[in-house]
Amino acid sequence: MIGGGRSSSSSSTATAAGGTWVSTTSVSASGKRIQREMSELNADPPPHCSAAPKGTPYQGGIFFLDITFPSDYPFQPPKVVFKTRIYHCNVDAAGNLSLDILKDSWSPALTISKVLTAIRSIFSNPDPYSPLTSGVARLYLADKAKHDEIASEWTVRFAK
Repeated sequence: MIGGGRSSSSSSTATAAGGTWVSTTSVSASGKRIQREMSELNADPPPHCSAAPKGTPYQGGIFFLDITFPSDYPFQPPKVVFKTRIYHCNVDAAGNLSLDILKDSWSPALTISKVLTAIRSIFSNPDPYSPLTSGVARLYLADKAKHDEIASEWTVRFAK
């Protein structure tokens, strides 16, 4: 059973020099879930998540992310921040990401692999109607070719 962010109640007891020592170290259910997901991610990474997809202005770019798991993960979503600058309507200047599954559509059934796949999809399918950077969204809607040119320039400048 997963218990959001609480430490497991199991402990080890050993006797040393006439006294009893109780281990206070344990991995929480949240920590175990994260360890399992990271093992699965390393064993079977989502396809095409090592670089931005071809056919997009972000093509070939390598974008670094900072993923922070809350103590009550998976009951709350991880916080994902782009560490590489990107010209994208769903990413603000600080790298914060607007993605529905990281907010209102989060479910404990989602995994970090599914989050990475969803992040990859915003390269091909940005959501200009729910932007963090309204100027980028307006340009995307008004002049996609110009938007893509700038996004491509930023990719070459910051992500290669």
